[in-house]
Amino acid sequence: MSTLLEKRLNKYISESGFCSRREADKLIEQKRVTINGKQPELGTKVTPSDTVLVDGKRINASAENKSDRIYIAYHKPIGITCTTERHVKGNIIDAIRHKQRIFPIGRLDKPSEGLIFLTSDGDIVNKILRAENAHDKEYVVTVDKPLNERFVDKMSGGVPILDTVTKPCQVTIQSRFVFTIILTQGLNRQIRRMCEYLGYDVKKLKRTRIMNVSLAGLKPGQWRDLTQKEMADINGAVATSNKTAANTQKPQPKENIALNKTRTRVSKERKKHRS
Repeated sequence: MSTLLEKRLNKYISESGFCSRREADKLIEQKRVTINGKQPELGTKVTPSDTVLVDGKRINASAENKSDRIYIAYHKPIGITCTTERHVKGNIIDAIRHKQRIFPIGRLDKPSEGLIFLTSDGDIVNKILRAENAHDKEYVVTVDKPLNERFVDKMSGGVPILDTVTKPCQVTIQSRFVFTIILTQGLNRQIRRMCEYLGYDVKKLKRTRIMNVSLAGLKPGQWRDLTQKEMADINGAVATSNKTAANTQKPQPKENIALNKTRTRVSKERKKHRS
């Protein structure tokens, strides 16, 4: 069999729509995967003639043109949890009730609402998450206190949370208590943590755009298939992605020095503001 037809096992499983590559690696490590009756190692390659089973269930190769894959945009309501674990009450899979097996790309916090992608293509999950820190995600945020230019300057310039300083971002005041923010990274509860650091409490958070796809036209709980143009744009945007957040190298010494200086400056400003 030509080596051109060989694929890494995790890619083969993810392309089938069973799960993402990362989840496939976990299944392999847990010895839940077999190839022709034998347990493989991470990095093993397979061909179309091989029989791949996960928990005894056969994994079929995906169509080369991925015509059998599902890509949807969903308006996640408040209270829905972005997990595929069906035992979790209010999980996103039960909420959508799609007839095919799908899973979310990334997540939105349970108290938040807005746009999220779901798919049956585990390979594109991997690609989008790799490119996650280079693509826009736009949010509309309502807070508990009046906004001002100081807030905009601090939020857009970088805020120290989770042992790092957030990347510069675009912040625009919409009304007394509402602002929009465009992020190019996705730290855990990032916007809520940023606001909390500056003394604000988030009352409402809605994601209105991911890359080239808008939430417009979708009511909470509704979903639609992504258009061919949207998919073409997304595939083009992630085509050169080659690094995951987990594999991102740690800052070099010079970057560490700059980071520490920023932390010190922000800390001093925060203490001054409190006093």
